[in-house]
Amino acid sequence: MSVPKDYKFSESHEWVREEDDNIVTIGITDYAQDKLGDIVAVELRRVGDEVERGESVGNIDSQKSSSEIMSPVAGVIIEINEDVEDDAGLVNSGPYEEGWLLRIEIEDASQLEDLMSAEDYEEYIGTLEDE
Repeated sequence: MSVPKDYKFSESHEWVREEDDNIVTIGITDYAQDKLGDIVAVELRRVGDEVERGESVGNIDSQKSSSEIMSPVAGVIIEINEDVEDDAGLVNSGPYEEGWLLRIEIEDASQLEDLMSAEDYEEYIGTLEDE
C-alpha cells in the first residue's frame, strides 16, 4: 500500500497535500480505494462551497458500497477534479496523482497539524488490518 511521505492523512482515509498559499489538494488514500474496490462514480460538491472539517464534500460509489468523502480541513472549495467525475476509475489507478478530488483554500494552516503524518497513518491502517 502506497503512502506518500510528505502528505497528511485523516482517520477517514483522506489525504492532504499542501500546495502554495494556503491551498491544499485532497483525495482518498490508496488504502481506501483498495477497500472500496472498483470505483464507478464520484460526485463532488461545487467550487465556491464553504466546508467545515469533518463535513461531507462528496460521495464515492464502488461496486461494493457507497462512501462519503469527508473534508479533513475547513475552507472554500476552489477546484474540483472534473476528470474523476467523468472517469471514476482514475481514483483506483492513481489515488495520489490523477485521481485527486478537490482543492480547498484554507484560512488557518495550523489545522494541518491535527492530521496524521505518513508514518502515523501507516501505523493506523496496520491496527485496522489487525482487527
